Amino acid sequence: MANKMRLDKMLSNIGYGSRRDIKEALKRGLVKVNGSVEKSNSRHVDTDSDVVEFDGEKVSYREFVYIMLNKPDGYISATEDNRDRTVLELIDPVYLAFKPFPVGRLDKDTEGLLVLTNDGALAHRVLSPKKHVKKRYYAKIDGRVTKEDIEAFKTGVQLDDGYNTLPAELEILQSGECSEIELTIVEGKFHQVKRMFEAVGKKVTYLKRLSMGELRLDNALELGEYRELTDEELLMLEER
Repeated sequence: MANKMRLDKMLSNIGYGSRRDIKEALKRGLVKVNGSVEKSNSRHVDTDSDVVEFDGEKVSYREFVYIMLNKPDGYISATEDNRDRTVLELIDPVYLAFKPFPVGRLDKDTEGLLVLTNDGALAHRVLSPKKHVKKRYYAKIDGRVTKEDIEAFKTGVQLDDGYNTLPAELEILQSGECSEIELTIVEGKFHQVKRMFEAVGKKVTYLKRLSMGELRLDNALELGEYRELTDEELLMLEER
């Protein structure tokens, strides 16, 4: 089945400029379709079969982009904000042309795995409460985490608003005045990890998301770095 699209929209969608920029490039003869110079911005092309060139380079079109970001502290999980820096400020403009958005959110002071995409259907599936996609976190806790906490989290704890969380898997890495843990939850209530520990009288001092579904953060990514997901990783994102 042909996938027809206006030429100017296709080029604009993948970062070759605004519609006005594309119109000017067409006038200058910088765009070819199937080997012939094309000057009409309203020309429709088949993104699957037509060969489009821009200034001598072959154009590869795709509809969606999927990005793994190692989110640093100090950025909010939003596409725009009047006060704080957003995670999109870390992304190259070539990707911003796809208009990506975060799949879910991490608090401003939380680090780690954040997926950005323009695939709304995928985001809906991953975030759907019915899917129970696992999210695993590493945290440092002010206070001694105990076996009693493990049992409490296993059955669910009551948050400050009266909500009873679903069962969660708590693993103690180190217990002491400053404890280190890993926690797996299957929902994403506002500030959930922090509020769960508050419910047992403790405070999260550092939080990092390690995985979503079976997709794990690439340890080679430094804070603020990102890369595209592989096809295999994309499937892992929805695995429970």
